Amino acid sequence: MNPRLEPALTLLGRILLSLIFILSAGGKIADWPGTAGYMASKGMVAIPVLLTLAIVFELGGGLSVLLGFKARWGALALIIFLITASVIFHNFWAYTGAEKQTQMVHFLKNLSIMGGLLLVVARGAGKPSLDARRKTK
Repeated sequence: MNPRLEPALTLLGRILLSLIFILSAGGKIADWPGTAGYMASKGMVAIPVLLTLAIVFELGGGLSVLLGFKARWGALALIIFLITASVIFHNFWAYTGAEKQTQMVHFLKNLSIMGGLLLVVARGAGKPSLDARRKTK
C-alpha cells in the first residue's frame, strides 16, 4: 500500500461506511409517521422512544465515524444498533420464498457493515480524522 494513499482511502472508507446511517436517520426524521407505522407492524412498543433512540444511534454514530471523532465509540454504537435492527427487521428465518431471500440479503448486508465497523473499533479512525488531530496537539 502506498502510504500517501492511506489517508485518502481511510477517509473514503469512513464516508462510505457512515453514509447509510446518516441518510437513514434523515429518512426516519422526514417520515416519522411511516417509520413508526412500520415499527408498529413489527409488534414494537414504546415507538416514540425507540424511534428517537434509533435516530440518535444512526445519526450520532454515523457522524462520529464520518468525522473520525470518538470513532471507535461511534462504530460500537452502530454495531449495537445493527444487531438489534437485524434481528427485529431482517429475521429471514421467519419468512419463506422470495421474502426470505430478500430479508437474508439485508441481514447479511448488515453483517458486512458490522465487519467494516469492527475494523474502525479495532484500528480507530485513521488519518485524516478529528481523533488523529487531537493526538497531535
